[in-house]
Amino acid sequence: MNTVELPIIIQGGMGAGVSSWQLARAVAREGQLGVVSGTALDVILARRLQVGDIGGHVRRALKNFPVPDVAKRIIDRYFVPGGKADDKSFRAKPVPAVKPSRHLEDLLVASNFVEVFLAKEGHDNPVGINYLEKIQLPNLPSIYGAMLAGVTYILMGAGIPRTIPGILDRLAQRQEVELRLDVKGADPGEEFFTRFDPNEYCGGAAPMVERPRFIAIVASATLANMLARKSNGRVDGFVVEGPTAGGHNAPPRGQLQLSVEGEPIYSERDIVDLEAMKALGRPFWLAGGYGTPQGVVEALRLGATGVQVGTAFAYTDESGIDPAIKKRVIAMSRAGEARVFTDPIASPTGFPFKVVQLPGTISEESAYQARTRVCDLSYLRHAYKKPDGTVGWRCPSEPVEDYLKKGGDIKDTVGRKCVCNGLLVDIGLGQIQRNGEVEKALVTSGDDVATVARFLKPGATSYAASDVLEYLTSELDTALSPSVPAVSRQAI
Repeated sequence: MNTVELPIIIQGGMGAGVSSWQLARAVAREGQLGVVSGTALDVILARRLQVGDIGGHVRRALKNFPVPDVAKRIIDRYFVPGGKADDKSFRAKPVPAVKPSRHLEDLLVASNFVEVFLAKEGHDNPVGINYLEKIQLPNLPSIYGAMLAGVTYILMGAGIPRTIPGILDRLAQRQEVELRLDVKGADPGEEFFTRFDPNEYCGGAAPMVERPRFIAIVASATLANMLARKSNGRVDGFVVEGPTAGGHNAPPRGQLQLSVEGEPIYSERDIVDLEAMKALGRPFWLAGGYGTPQGVVEALRLGATGVQVGTAFAYTDESGIDPAIKKRVIAMSRAGEARVFTDPIASPTGFPFKVVQLPGTISEESAYQARTRVCDLSYLRHAYKKPDGTVGWRCPSEPVEDYLKKGGDIKDTVGRKCVCNGLLVDIGLGQIQRNGEVEKALVTSGDDVATVARFLKPGATSYAASDVLEYLTSELDTALSPSVPAVSRQAI
């Protein structure tokens, strides 16, 4: 493994397609770590092709995919010259499965390859990709696709990714890998797995790939310590995420208590022990509330390698969020009206989920109640053991009657929102359902959404990733004095 100088700024891997290849490339070209989101890339690739592959970027990347027949099949199936009609639905793709079809496997491997390939295009700096441990089924072929494109960092949170480091080791050695599935109702000692064989996938000897560095996203020093000691391979560092960070948050420690507004209450128990983090001897970055020049300096002073920043980048020109949504949120921020609600029940994962309060989106109770429940993307389904011993799948956000038929508890369905469809609307790829309903957005951001307008230059209505980086690094000359701990400048 080659030595790589560690970044001070990690651009967060946000949403589905929010941390797009354009954003990651812009950040990486400035010398910091650009990160693409690895969530739902298979459906994003299929839909980008169906809207006409504007700029030809997807097809250009697919030309470099090492299994040419796969690229041809995907283009033949999904590409619509000039784009589909606005009133037509997107063509469906297979939902995640324990034993995916070859077509689904192709989409997963190729889409992750495409996103990383495009993020790396035109420069030689490191690029990362972010995954959620909770979304287990797509992870093995997705990771392999990113590795085929030469991804430098894998970042993963929303769970306990103990086996991912060993999986990276085995994939780099061109060996078959397996990932144990979390299955509710499984008997003690009973295990279920999903598997991926790179040689079988490539139809012979798989290409040589580099083992990327693995960064675990954690919310406590206890979890970081466990991962450092008990993972089946090396954890190369940690992102320590606080409760003000966007997207999914770790639940508060102890019994859940809600504020008057209905948000989870975090306490001193949720403050990460940074001395314990330093004692692990691994690089770590602080996330959530550190997106200022002073925050960067403070993180370095505390012994961190740097910071991870998401929300500030989410509304840049290069991010994947629909320009109309960006414009509205930035205007609200400038007017002092932008806020998020940390919803303890919105996400079917069970993790608190930060939702921007934006009129006309699913953040509004009336819009939520008016939506017909459907589970057609199925990334956040839960596995459960069926009476016949096989694995079944259910989602608290699916139609209630379907969830109950699968043995689910009706209490789990209350207030659950379809995160999958909502996030795709955010990036301009929302579905028109069979009943004619047009899916509405569900925008997620960190608490810093209230102040993103600070990046606007006089007279401007938008800002670029370079503006955020210039702002964040504006006091680094002070921070990188000899008094700063050496860990902040080390390499791995």
